[in-house]
Amino acid sequence: MVKTEKINGVLVVRFDNIDRFNALITEPVKEKLKGFYTHTGIKMALSLDGIRFIDSTGFGVFLSILKTANNNQGQFKICNISSEVMELFKLLQLHNVFELYENLDDCLKSFS
Repeated sequence: MVKTEKINGVLVVRFDNIDRFNALITEPVKEKLKGFYTHTGIKMALSLDGIRFIDSTGFGVFLSILKTANNNQGQFKICNISSEVMELFKLLQLHNVFELYENLDDCLKSFS
């Protein structure tokens, strides 16, 4: 469901063979991502490459992960957002809440 790798001390998370982040898959993804923040100071970049739609439960997961990261002195940033999904972020005013980046390179640079 998700793939992870470490790049320059940042945990990069990608969805595996998923193009819709909706209520059918949000709970296991949320538990997996929250589990990475068991230690303080974790830096996570979530790549939405390939994701074409996110429903309200998906955005709820992002908010929950951001809260968990902040509570554990961690960081949570999102990148590789399609234009369709970016419209949803803007419609919900969440582009003001999250650190959003056009690509993974820019996102990784923002951690230093």
